[in-house]
Amino acid sequence: MANDWILDVLTDLRSFACKNGLKATEMQMVTAIGIVAEELTSVRGMAPGTPLNIGHTGELHRQAGFGRKF
Repeated sequence: MANDWILDVLTDLRSFACKNGLKATEMQMVTAIGIVAEELTSVRGMAPGTPLNIGHTGELHRQAGFGRKF
């Protein structure tokens, strides 16, 4: 997938943290890698450019001011 590069970046940051004794940063990168991998998996199969909030019914109408009670 086109966005998998972010996993490489996070892995490099984790390696840097590990080699330099930055334990808290290393653990945060491990967490971030897991979260990003899960999110990328969840959006696979969507058409390129599809907004990630596509399942939020009515959001466009709320932004346009529809449904306001006066």
